[in-house]
Amino acid sequence: MATLRVAVKPEAAPMTVAQISKPGGDFEIVEREIPEPGAGQVRIKVQACGVCHSDVLTKEGLWPGIQYPRVPGHEVAGIIDEVGAAVSAWKKGQRVGVGWHGGQDNTCRECRRGDFRNCRNVKVCGISYDGGYQQYMVAPIEALAAIPEGLKDAEAAPLLCAGITTYNGLRHSGAFPGDLVAVQGVGGLGHLGIQFANKFGYKVAAIGRGSENAALAKKLGANVYIDSQATNAAQELQKLGGAQVILATAPNSKAMSELIDGLGPNGKLMVIGAAFDPIEVTPLQLISGSRAIQGWASGTPADSEDTLRFAELSGVRPMIETYPLEKAAEAYARMMSGKAQFRVALTM
Repeated sequence: MATLRVAVKPEAAPMTVAQISKPGGDFEIVEREIPEPGAGQVRIKVQACGVCHSDVLTKEGLWPGIQYPRVPGHEVAGIIDEVGAAVSAWKKGQRVGVGWHGGQDNTCRECRRGDFRNCRNVKVCGISYDGGYQQYMVAPIEALAAIPEGLKDAEAAPLLCAGITTYNGLRHSGAFPGDLVAVQGVGGLGHLGIQFANKFGYKVAAIGRGSENAALAKKLGANVYIDSQATNAAQELQKLGGAQVILATAPNSKAMSELIDGLGPNGKLMVIGAAFDPIEVTPLQLISGSRAIQGWASGTPADSEDTLRFAELSGVRPMIETYPLEKAAEAYARMMSGKAQFRVALTM
């Protein structure tokens, strides 16, 4: 009598994931099945993922409509290991990154005008869908940025958020080579902002709290270091002729407010440090000297590629502390403490 053989589909191999199950919940290290990419998507074998302060939006449930469980992480560097249907421009084995901009709807007014950064229904990696705190992740092709060979994974990851934000903010600030540009804060954003500003050919004034940052700021490329605890930083900037741009990186609205009088004629306070309390300014401060305040969000994957290529060519690199994925909670706590030097990254 013939024996009936039934083919049994093998179970998908598990992967390790650091997830948040509810707003304000702790990190949970769990196993999940490795996901399959759908049409217009790729699967990325994550090599490194930066731990950014904006991950607090996922950790604490501060983003409207976020669903749980959710895997944070929007500074992802990895390798494509599978492509979905209708994907032709991206290949298996290609190094790619995913930053804050995780996709757009392509139908809103801003998208139709090519302003994908301000899409009204923008997707955010690690918020709209699971991000890089895991060994494998799926991302839409419109979120992908090619990573050049000259950058290591752990170096590239922070450049996909902190890097692109400082690089993009500076290059759209209106400052020209030779102009005085001040960088407020010598931290996760600021230490990259100082480097980019130096490579752009600006006269760079780094503004920090305390004298202990002076040597590092100079090493990163600052021409001048201003200790805002020991002196009036706005007055010091005016002694230098007034700043054409002040890149405000530290999320301290009071500190930003105190710098507005340091702007020169037609100067601009470029705000990239995310704080929730108001910046205080009088109309007269803006009218006098035709000053301006502008906010700047990160950018599109095309901007990420510009950032990565410029960093590769110019030698701009983030200072990082690395942790294994299994210590995601420890890495997140280190980042939140403000004591990291200066970015934190998970490695797989």
